[in-house]
Amino acid sequence: MWSLKAWRRRRTLEHNPVAPTEWSEVRRRLPILDGLDEHEEQKLRERAVLFLHDKHLTALSGLQLDPVQRLLLAVQAQLPLLHLGELDWYQGFHEIILYPDDFLSPQRHRDASGIEHEWDDARSGEAWQHGPVILAWPGVESSGGWEGYNLVIHELAHKLDMLDGSANGLPPLHRDMRVQDWATAMQSAYDALNAELDANPNAETAIDPYAAEDPAEFFAVTSEYFFTAPDLLAAAFPDVYRQLSLFYRQDTLARLLRLQAQHPDYQTVENTTNG
Repeated sequence: MWSLKAWRRRRTLEHNPVAPTEWSEVRRRLPILDGLDEHEEQKLRERAVLFLHDKHLTALSGLQLDPVQRLLLAVQAQLPLLHLGELDWYQGFHEIILYPDDFLSPQRHRDASGIEHEWDDARSGEAWQHGPVILAWPGVESSGGWEGYNLVIHELAHKLDMLDGSANGLPPLHRDMRVQDWATAMQSAYDALNAELDANPNAETAIDPYAAEDPAEFFAVTSEYFFTAPDLLAAAFPDVYRQLSLFYRQDTLARLLRLQAQHPDYQTVENTTNG
């Protein structure tokens, strides 16, 4: 049966081919793609092209992106969606604003006594409810390895979280997932992380302590770790890893373990963490 959506998809892909040299450079700069099979790579490349066709990248202050840089961002944005079907998971925004460096974000908070505080906070990324995603380009370029950091995945995890309302650490789950299982896994780990930091604010926690800020940040940070340091996440919070594996429908730990067993570059601790 003829489909207008499928026709538009094919047309977009035909008119926006990815040069082999461009894809090779993207692959070189994104070790977290190592271990994907040929079909997954092709699917990811196509989805990145469609993402760039659908979203507008606004580069500020003279920042200019070449085709490889645009593809670098899009591939990282699409990796979490690789096995989530054709639903429009990023329907909540149309623009990504890119700063050449960290930016100041106006913040406002009313304390328990009713006094309102305002300040400017230096940030590398933000995701606005019903608005754009904002990224500092150095953070994008620093992402893509197995270091437990990925600015693109972090901010877009917030957008997934916002699909059914404000960010609260609970994205729309699949029908074969139970909200109670998700809530128990996430809340237990979140409470444990906060208890550790309450006991010692300078503790060297298993994952970035920023995850203890609130449930939304916990989901975004653990999503980063799921794709960039799944071994650390699974060791610290196995139930959280299990829920994220069900949600993203990927087993990133298994992929990393296969690389460690089979690929020479992954057979030392240094190479595993540095990609």
